[in-house]
Amino acid sequence: MSDLLFPPTAVDSLERRGLRDHVYDRVLDVLLGPGVEPGTRLSIDAVARELGVSPTPVREALIELERTGLVTRVANKGYRVAPPLAAEQLEALFDARSILEGGAARLAAAHADALVPKLRAALERHERIAEELRRAPGGGDASVDRIREYFAVDWHFHHVVFEGSENPFLLDMSEAISTRVHRMRQTVRTGVHDADQAIAEHRSIIDAFSSGPDAAEAAMRDHVERVRERSRQDSEA
Repeated sequence: MSDLLFPPTAVDSLERRGLRDHVYDRVLDVLLGPGVEPGTRLSIDAVARELGVSPTPVREALIELERTGLVTRVANKGYRVAPPLAAEQLEALFDARSILEGGAARLAAAHADALVPKLRAALERHERIAEELRRAPGGGDASVDRIREYFAVDWHFHHVVFEGSENPFLLDMSEAISTRVHRMRQTVRTGVHDADQAIAEHRSIIDAFSSGPDAAEAAMRDHVERVRERSRQDSEA
């Protein structure tokens, strides 16, 4: 009997998957960064050369990214950067967030004792970076890297709630939602001017967990609806 726990083919498969994930993360960073125009062609061969990998993991990564809505595939023309979210897509995104995040908060309320300290820690990080941005030259118009860091901390609060639901399917869905939320922020160019409102709403969500699942779900849905309204105003500005 072989002493190998995994046959060589399984090890090769894991290595390929790790490389694909690495390429996925690198391309995602570019797509979520500044200066990427909608419709920009994404040549598999060109990306592979730039990253120093073969075309296969790039192709696999782009297939995964197509599922997030960040890239589109045009028949006989390859992959391109997706266009900005249309108004109806934004509304559909917020509908999905309200259902998924409200439901996650309801489930997470069953584990409130363990969850609330994690949410408080996430809120403290949110408050800290918001204050750093507030004190930086330009205030809410800080550098792109700092704004992206702020959004990552903001979303982390929501991710903690998804984790607290202890539902692996909701957690998987949260990953798809998170990339679309980033795309939304690119579309409406919100900046961080609503940091104070977001922090206050996150604090209300934490407080609601002490009142049970109904209150937790209602607080989360209220937050999502308020973000929806602010996004509408920003997109119309």
